[in-house]
Amino acid sequence: MRDDGPVLVLTNPSDVTADVVLRLLADRRVPVVRLDPGTDLYTGASLTATYGTDGLRGTLRTASRATCIDLVRSVWVRRPSPHHGPPGLNDRDSRFAVEQTLWGAGGVLASLPDAHYVNHPWNNRAAEFKPAQLSAARRSGFPVPSTVITNDPAEVRKFTARHRGGAVYKPLWNTPYRVDGRPHGVWVREVRADEITDAVSVCPHLFQAKVDKAFDVRVTAVGGRLSGVRIDSPDLDWRHRQHLMTCTPIEVPDAVTRAVAAYLTEFRLVYGAFDFAVTAEDVWYFLECNPNGQWAWQPPETSTAIAHAIADQLEKGPGT
Repeated sequence: MRDDGPVLVLTNPSDVTADVVLRLLADRRVPVVRLDPGTDLYTGASLTATYGTDGLRGTLRTASRATCIDLVRSVWVRRPSPHHGPPGLNDRDSRFAVEQTLWGAGGVLASLPDAHYVNHPWNNRAAEFKPAQLSAARRSGFPVPSTVITNDPAEVRKFTARHRGGAVYKPLWNTPYRVDGRPHGVWVREVRADEITDAVSVCPHLFQAKVDKAFDVRVTAVGGRLSGVRIDSPDLDWRHRQHLMTCTPIEVPDAVTRAVAAYLTEFRLVYGAFDFAVTAEDVWYFLECNPNGQWAWQPPETSTAIAHAIADQLEKGPGT
């Protein structure tokens, strides 16, 4: 890696959020290589890595340039496309190609010597498990709502009955879901004990005590730089109808700042999008942290600050 080495951005070609940061890097004359491994490596791009006693040497060739991968200073793992395999192959061969690409190219791109990752893909994956999030949040000092993860309907009924203030259901993963062939969002929703059926036994479900919140907060952390936004919405899940929510910048309390730092350290993250439910008594309950959450929807002054913080991380490389 050299101080003048390129920044490698792994994302899809329609990622307009990445474009905001890439324009900042262009203004700073920082070289950038953009790659969508799930599609580009099947349509003309090539990746070669050679390992020997002198370390890693290799070349990434895209439609616009050839890059020495051992000179990459930073890697931004943004929003690469899912791997669907090369066109024209049968299902068996396509699945084989996808797996080989994930374990081969994915392994190379996640192991570049001395590169600074925002975030490292393996750290992202570890931090996406909600049970791990809840455990880490508690250790980091966040208040966490009472939560149960189970496939036992009787346990869920007892849990929901015990919490007189109400309980909510939320999916453990944002799995694509279709109703009558059309995409269907699975939102956080309030549930009652008499609504719980034996269908819960099909797989683990997450239920949580409902927080009597006054408003929501999104805190976007880039290293030690935090940007907070208060979210007022008529919905329990503000993502459901974002056109109805209002966002205003908010100061992040010192206790939350310290807990965010501890949480990022535990998962070895540079970036994290934290969601909180805040009560009238100003208690900030941790709900989740998306290690690759969107941020460009926030007020202009907030999204601009986040874009500059990410650009700074990518430009400076290791040690930031």
